[in-house]
Amino acid sequence: MSSRVLRAQLSLRCCGTTVPVRTAGPCWQLYVVITGLVSEWPVFTWPTSSQVPCREARSAALASLGFALADGAEWGWSEDTGPGYHPHPARVVLMAVTKVQPLPGGVA
Repeated sequence: MSSRVLRAQLSLRCCGTTVPVRTAGPCWQLYVVITGLVSEWPVFTWPTSSQVPCREARSAALASLGFALADGAEWGWSEDTGPGYHPHPARVVLMAVTKVQPLPGGVA
């Protein structure tokens, strides 16, 4: 595996998302932070659901983007309250972050 270590973030989009595909409700979205424009970051979006993707589903999503967990990396979870500008009452926002590396011959 490459020695290049990057960060991936998993978050629940409480009102759905428009990028890369519009969803009609809450969904989990995983993206890998790379140099360049945010619009160019590799993104994986699960179908509409508020259920947290399991570890195996997260690994499969990373692999589909050309990445894998870095050696010894674990998912770190945090929670916060949602922003006040949303059209619904403030909710708990759950996010996870981990370190990833490009797969050999991956898209990264």
